[in-house]
Amino acid sequence: MVVDFNAGSILADAVGSLLADGIDEVVVVENGERGSVAAGLGSLAERCAIVRPGGNVGFGAGVNRGMARLGTDCEIAFIVNPDAVVHRGALEVLARSLEDHPSWGIVGPTVLTEDGAVYPSVRRFPNPFDAAGHAVLGLVSEENPFTRRYRSAATRPDGGVDWVSGSFFAIRRSSFEELGGFDERYFMFAEDMDLCFRAHALGIGVGVAPAAVVTHVEGVTRRSHPYRMLVAHHRSALRFAASSTRGPARLALPLAAAVLWLRLLAAVTTTALRGSKRP
Repeated sequence: MVVDFNAGSILADAVGSLLADGIDEVVVVENGERGSVAAGLGSLAERCAIVRPGGNVGFGAGVNRGMARLGTDCEIAFIVNPDAVVHRGALEVLARSLEDHPSWGIVGPTVLTEDGAVYPSVRRFPNPFDAAGHAVLGLVSEENPFTRRYRSAATRPDGGVDWVSGSFFAIRRSSFEELGGFDERYFMFAEDMDLCFRAHALGIGVGVAPAAVVTHVEGVTRRSHPYRMLVAHHRSALRFAASSTRGPARLALPLAAAVLWLRLLAAVTTTALRGSKRP
């Protein structure tokens, strides 16, 4: 199941890879302009069920609408970004991983960048200290200790991990329904982290199947609206911090909000400066 936002012809690469790996029908949610999905898919459109929510409802809300369109016989759903291409055999590996780990409800693959590097798609839930360090120093260098720790996988008692990227993952239909789907208050960003956080709270495990490989050309659909995406990113980060922080650590939430909005200001300024330097 794919949520598309004006991805263009690259959408056909994503859908084509799913069909080639054994999916009979792909559900595509049209969050972009009306007709954009059919135009991007070309001849593959006839093999897809297109859901039109009537506008850009956000990633999580789009997934929720797409899941409602899936047939009742669908026990495992694959959530796919329109700029992700599945390598042959990955879907079977992900499905088998869920069969081999009955306690897991969500499983992610190895995600590669367009250059073939491994993307840190498996991460740990950030504590307030690491979150603040990542927010401040991550703009300067991703090699700082806070960002490295946040982007590292921590093995849990069930052999799983904290959370996996929403760019591509498999989820049991029963787990999705038990969770009530994505929290639609997240327009974009952190909805995957929130889903996995709530999954653990319900005893639903999250795992990784390293042998399943996907290539993700990150950011294709968000480059046309960089400022809106920056605001959504920081707003979602604050929402997750507010919903997941417990105990005395909640006293630090006002400081976290201040840090995030200062970071947003810096990110917007940097983006504007880069844009002004382009020929």
